[in-house]
Amino acid sequence: MNTSLSWIKAYVPDLDVTAQEYTDAMTLTGTKVEGFERLDKNLEKIVVGEILSIDRHPDADKLVICQVNVGDETLQIVTGAPNVHVGDKVPVVLDGGKVAGGHDGGPLPEDGITIKAGKLRGVDSYGMMCSIEELGSDRNMYPDAPESGLYILPADAVPGEDAVALLGLRDTVFEYEITSNRVDCYSVLGIAREAAATFGKEFKAPVITKTGNSEDINDYLKVTVENTDLCKRYCARMVKNIHLAPSPKWLQHRLAASGIRPINNIVDITNYIMEEYGQPMHAFDYDLLAGHEIVVKCAKDGDVFQTLDVQERKLDHTVLMINDAEKEVGIAGIMGGENSKITDDVKTMVFECATFDGTNIRLSAKKVGLRTDASGKYEKGLDPNTAEEAVNRACQLIEELGAGEVVGGMIDVYPVKAEESRVKFQPEKINALLGTDIAPETMLQYMEKIELRYDKETGEIVAPTWRQDIHCMADLAEEVARFYGYDKIGTTLPTGEATTGKLSYKLRVEQIARNVAEFCGFSEGMTYSFESPKVFDKLNIPAEDAARQTVVISNPLGEDFSVMRTLPLHGMLNSLSTNYNRRNKNVRLYELANVYLPKSLPLTELPDERMQFTLGMYGDGDFFTMKGVVEEFFDKAGMHGRVSYDPEAGKAFLHPGRQAAILYEGDMVGYLGEVHPDVLDNYKIGEKAYVAVLDMPAVTPHTSFDRKYTGIAKYPAVSRDLSMVVPKNILVGQIEEMIVQRGGKILESYNLFDIYEGSQILEGYKSVAYSITFRAKDHTLEEKEINGAMNKILNGLKSMGIELRA
Repeated sequence: MNTSLSWIKAYVPDLDVTAQEYTDAMTLTGTKVEGFERLDKNLEKIVVGEILSIDRHPDADKLVICQVNVGDETLQIVTGAPNVHVGDKVPVVLDGGKVAGGHDGGPLPEDGITIKAGKLRGVDSYGMMCSIEELGSDRNMYPDAPESGLYILPADAVPGEDAVALLGLRDTVFEYEITSNRVDCYSVLGIAREAAATFGKEFKAPVITKTGNSEDINDYLKVTVENTDLCKRYCARMVKNIHLAPSPKWLQHRLAASGIRPINNIVDITNYIMEEYGQPMHAFDYDLLAGHEIVVKCAKDGDVFQTLDVQERKLDHTVLMINDAEKEVGIAGIMGGENSKITDDVKTMVFECATFDGTNIRLSAKKVGLRTDASGKYEKGLDPNTAEEAVNRACQLIEELGAGEVVGGMIDVYPVKAEESRVKFQPEKINALLGTDIAPETMLQYMEKIELRYDKETGEIVAPTWRQDIHCMADLAEEVARFYGYDKIGTTLPTGEATTGKLSYKLRVEQIARNVAEFCGFSEGMTYSFESPKVFDKLNIPAEDAARQTVVISNPLGEDFSVMRTLPLHGMLNSLSTNYNRRNKNVRLYELANVYLPKSLPLTELPDERMQFTLGMYGDGDFFTMKGVVEEFFDKAGMHGRVSYDPEAGKAFLHPGRQAAILYEGDMVGYLGEVHPDVLDNYKIGEKAYVAVLDMPAVTPHTSFDRKYTGIAKYPAVSRDLSMVVPKNILVGQIEEMIVQRGGKILESYNLFDIYEGSQILEGYKSVAYSITFRAKDHTLEEKEINGAMNKILNGLKSMGIELRA
């Protein structure tokens, strides 16, 4: 956002500050000034000169000798400019003066160019007549300047007066960094309000007079808004008998200082209003509107529309369009169409001044690949109540500049009016938040300076609709702070109740997982949550597996990062592969990260994000090493219940005979196993690797941080050894489950101490030996109690086809 100081002073006439003072003060009150540029930098001793006579140079065909009246004297100046004529008024730099640059329009030297009297091909020359490029500008800002030659000043210019001021270059342009919540400051009027409040001066808004003839626009035009959610207000006014001409110099200079090239009075007025009010406008050729009707509605999927830049834009049903009775004539808030543009032959036109939904404009601009100054304004979210004032101001300028005849009345489609926001005025809370002791009366004075009204009856601050950033007490505190002065607010200690900080229960469990993994030699890794859909093939995932149902990213970095992961293994195996191929031995990694499981496709709600504790290793260690790490975690997390393993885990990426589902108290909480050889080949890992995955949302409910003291046993323990012949298809986990079921209350522990398979055992069987310990808490066990428990265990084992070994 750029504004010139002279334009600000048009609304704050008593403002009298230097550029640096303005920069510092505005920045301290919250309107950050990034920098400023003096338009008259390096322009010294430049006056209006009138060419009195022109003579040929005796020694140069391309040079002429001019006698130039500069007010108090007549100077002889030699020039090679091709457009010199007697009677012309031109800028003249006097002896010892400076110009900004050369006539070629190249980069401007930092210190300008000093002009001194001298001789040109033997003839004295006491100054220089200037082109617009030598004054540091160009034809974009001064379209009436010739392509090559001197800049011709108006005929009524007075010889000897300041040519720089006459050209509007005695000015300073400020560049601002406006935060997105201060939509009102994306306009000259908004900046001027802030300047008036900052310097304690009176703000004078432009006085808008009534315009229009005795006719009624409704007799000429009909406006229908079908989508009022995306078009909150639509104002239309009409101008006939249009006379296109250059804009007056004051308007051209204001636009040029803001970086906008003057074109003609109609275009310049729309640009002027956009800068002055921050409200974009658009003009349609009335005679090109079929049915003399405007309809605001969304496009249809597949529509193609040609914009003013003669580019075809593909549309869909979310893009809001301006239509006439037969066709689309503009993309709402972005750019008009080639089929309704204003040409030099225009006779009657329609001014559009509307408020479109900012989010929709931003998304539409991205979809059609076209971002304009207008869309940039709309994206911020404009105040609907500004539209009427802006279009009336445009019509006022039309009449003042003689650009046409304004038709009476205005079409205004405004179904739901924007209301002023109200915030409770709580000075004690404001002081508590800021650490200040400012009187309520002083606070209200600050509010009044920026047009925030105090309602005594309700005790509320009423913010005008153009202040869309005022919603709560903290917003009012910010207004107080910036006008009281941030530099005046002293350092204070924060107040409040001291509380003990701690991790949430979930984070405590995750911290235990980290600690156990690191104590067991694992290092933490971090991998991407988004990956390629091709990873499922690398992991041997079946085509119908639910893991292939993924959340697809709408704007991916590329195909390799186009879906959210549903399994944590790809990142882990990639990391193991990288380490293996860099010849790192005995690598152990772990990761705590989410997977994203869609509840339905296409997505209608957010996916289920589940934290997974993933362990991976190769080198020293095997399946049972990984199993031991999992059980160590269970122990440290207070999970002292029954852990069992189901070898029928059904994971295609794990070795079919070396995998298991992990069950705790019958609930599946994860899986572990050796990585399938085919998957190892896919990831270029040349040795056995093992992984374990624990689903933390399933694990956490079983964890406990309660620690109960158990006294030292007072009564002796009794041990019995069992040596059994067991069918090979029976797992030791099944045997242990039977021991627990049948052992009763006196069962203290059991320990597997031998497994044997060999020639002394029948084929299809194995020898398994357990040591079982019994103890009672309140008495010494008798033989019959021990025998009874053992008999129950033996009977249960017998029912499984297990026999005692002879």
